[in-house]
Amino acid sequence: MLNSPNTPEIDIRQIALGDRHSMIFGVLAALAPGGAMRVTSDHDPWPLRQQIEASYSDAVGWFELERGPHVWRVQISRSGSRG
Repeated sequence: MLNSPNTPEIDIRQIALGDRHSMIFGVLAALAPGGAMRVTSDHDPWPLRQQIEASYSDAVGWFELERGPHVWRVQISRSGSRG
C-alpha cells in the first residue's frame, strides 16, 4: 500500500488550523479496510495520532515516512472496522 497511486494525500500545511483534524478524520472514515492515506505536516503529528488511536483503537496503522525537523509525513492505514 505504500506506493499506491490511489492513496489520498493531505498536506495540512495548506489547510486552516481549525479544519485539519476534521478533514483527516473524514478521509480516514471513508477509507475501506486495507486502505491508506498520507498526511504531511510542518509539526510532529503526535496529537493527531493519539486522537486517531482513541477513536479507532487498533483498527489503524501509523507509519512514519519522514520525521522533521521541518516536514513530517505519515501514512495512516485502516486495518478493520471502526474501533
